[in-house]
Amino acid sequence: MVNLFTRPNWLRQTVLQLVCLFGLAAASFAAEPGALAAIPGVVAEGSRFELIRDGFEGTEGPLAMPDGSLIFTETRASRISQVAVDGTVSVFLTDTHGTNSLAWTAQGLLVGVQTAAPRLGVIYPADQVKIYAESFDGQPFGRPNDLVADRHGGIYFTDPGVAAKPGQPAGPPPSVYYYTAAAGLRRLVTDVARPNGIQLSRDELTLYLANTAGEYVLAYTVAEDGTLSGRRDFAKLAAFRQTETGTTSGADGLAMDAEGRLYVATALGIEVFTAGGAALGIIPTPKPPQNLAFSGVDKKTLYVVGRGAVYRLPVLATGFAGRAK
Repeated sequence: MVNLFTRPNWLRQTVLQLVCLFGLAAASFAAEPGALAAIPGVVAEGSRFELIRDGFEGTEGPLAMPDGSLIFTETRASRISQVAVDGTVSVFLTDTHGTNSLAWTAQGLLVGVQTAAPRLGVIYPADQVKIYAESFDGQPFGRPNDLVADRHGGIYFTDPGVAAKPGQPAGPPPSVYYYTAAAGLRRLVTDVARPNGIQLSRDELTLYLANTAGEYVLAYTVAEDGTLSGRRDFAKLAAFRQTETGTTSGADGLAMDAEGRLYVATALGIEVFTAGGAALGIIPTPKPPQNLAFSGVDKKTLYVVGRGAVYRLPVLATGFAGRAK
């Protein structure tokens, strides 16, 4: 049998790509990332992930800070931790009610979706804490997951829902919501099996949505009032596969770089696509990733979180400067 980890890096990456395309398990490859193969304009040949720390209590919601550091959520610990530029870790905020994902608004407010008491609201600074929404049409949210704030003050967020318990009424359908102070909360999408990661294009005329159960990252046209139309398949995910319980790609968090490339956390690592949706390659990760974000003083560091760990990778690409994420 050929031992791929003793072969040249380009061969290992080529075989991994083929495995991905045929939808086969690639966990053994992801477990030994080693030196990465090049993706032109994205990752240099020989780049390696740096482990910041493992053993966190649920890692999600990475978000760049103005000083080049990064904050991320520990959902189970109801805590937000911070990674400084030098790699040291400290506590940024406690008692976050299970905050899962974060965004900075144009007004400098840190907003999050919370899971302990499912809701959307401002969580920092302390004198601005406020609940924006915790139900729709009188029905509580299921388990809000990810969000992105636009330049107009609106916030898009996903709720994949939760399975109904025996003898209890079903919760809200998996949904995408849009909140503004002026119009309140609107439900925009209810026909996606498991909406998860969410992101806006650089010009904010397109919204991208990761459907964990689907084969594609979806795209929608954004109207002036924030509503969505023109649903379409944007990028085909190599990680998509059939399982005993259904279909999945593991598609989770999304990130955008300055060239409009889209980065998708999936079961195979980070799948990278052009602004037009063409696949550029896969960055294998030490653990299956849940979310990702660009940070650093020049936004040329890609942070990846998931399964209790935080990693970072120096990249050739530059994160989009128009939003924190």
